[in-house]
Amino acid sequence: MHLELPETQMKSLKDALKHYLMIVLSILTALGLEAWIEHAHHKHAAEAASAQIDTEIRANLAEVNSALAEDAQRAQMLAKIRDGLERDLKANTPDAVMVQHIMAETGNLAESPNDISHLNLRWPTLRQEAWDVAVANQSVSWIDDKRMYAYSAAYANQRQTNSNFTANLALTMNGPRMIDVSTDLRSGNVQPREFLHVVAQMAVMLDQAKNSLTTLQKHLQDALPDQAAGT
Repeated sequence: MHLELPETQMKSLKDALKHYLMIVLSILTALGLEAWIEHAHHKHAAEAASAQIDTEIRANLAEVNSALAEDAQRAQMLAKIRDGLERDLKANTPDAVMVQHIMAETGNLAESPNDISHLNLRWPTLRQEAWDVAVANQSVSWIDDKRMYAYSAAYANQRQTNSNFTANLALTMNGPRMIDVSTDLRSGNVQPREFLHVVAQMAVMLDQAKNSLTTLQKHLQDALPDQAAGT
């Protein structure tokens, strides 16, 4: 900040006081203008960051909603196959008859007959580039505290949900076993009890995924004022 004041000859203490007050007033004016400009810049940066984050969260919420809808449909199909096979096993149905039932149920699958691999869960693609940029350029620090905390909670839960899903998937699913059973199914030589084990694993995995995504859905909705208000 540089000030240019007119050179005047001070003939009295009154003139010196006027000159001093002029300097102080000029400095205060310049500082006030600089603060206003900085405030306006911060406000604009916060609004731009919020708009980008809102767009990203809405896209993630749409992905979660879509995944939940698809997973619910797949869970119903898996439950039907699992329950039917459990009834056959409890009734001591011959293996050959159970294989016929399995082939009939999986043969009715719309996407790929006699293949359960497409019944695997649908996991959403969750983005966070807008949040990362806002943190990197510090614009997130100029967003309203309440809104910023809601954003932070949403993205933290998003990361935790992804992490938990990866851990649960490793504990719940036996990948090689699923591949073997799917291969046997396509060849028509499936073992009913082995098939039931894989279907049960897939059903548990789907339930865990739906619970996690439902929790994440709530956090994402809470981060969007219009969603939280129910509009």
